[in-house]
Amino acid sequence: MSTYFDCSDPEQKAAGLLEAGAAVRRGELVVLATDTVYGVAADAFSPQAVAALLAAKGRGRHKPSPVLVDSPAALQQLTDGLPQPAEALIRAFWPGGLTLVVRHRTSLDWDLGETGGTVAVRMPDHPLALDLLSATGPLAVSSANLTDRPSPQECAEARRMLGESVAVYLDGGRTPGAVSSSIVDLSGAQPLLVREGTLSEAALREVVPALRRK
Repeated sequence: MSTYFDCSDPEQKAAGLLEAGAAVRRGELVVLATDTVYGVAADAFSPQAVAALLAAKGRGRHKPSPVLVDSPAALQQLTDGLPQPAEALIRAFWPGGLTLVVRHRTSLDWDLGETGGTVAVRMPDHPLALDLLSATGPLAVSSANLTDRPSPQECAEARRMLGESVAVYLDGGRTPGAVSSSIVDLSGAQPLLVREGTLSEAALREVVPALRRK
């Protein structure tokens, strides 16, 4: 049975973070507020947990899950080195609405779906998400909706869609906005704008003039 915590209450927040961390370590799913929409999270290093996340959403492996981290240092642990544009973008826009696609370490024991050796990583600008990430490490996180349904800004909307497939719901109130993060692909020789979201192409190009649309 799912458990629900109202994180506007400090005691419930503390209890919820403990229970959510335990659920992640058991390979179960957690719903939490982020700085964009509600996300459903799983241990990024548990193939079974990631498979459960994709199944809960009705999503195929051809759409692999992004990963959230709590710091730039955590991203460094997932790669064998970041290109200079990545470091510049991180300084300018993290934490916040920027997802970076980079080559991940080949030694990592994980399975996020059909990634082609890349991973999409973001550091969210939301205290509840950062608190959980600091306790669990990197999480595979996707919007907490069924595929082709609107991404939820309220925890209740996520509960109606995902129900008992999720072990713990952390209600952080209404999220700031339904606009998705911008995505920049740095896995090749040319920085590519995959999706223009909360950050405009112009703002990103001020930091990386070589940026081009994919």
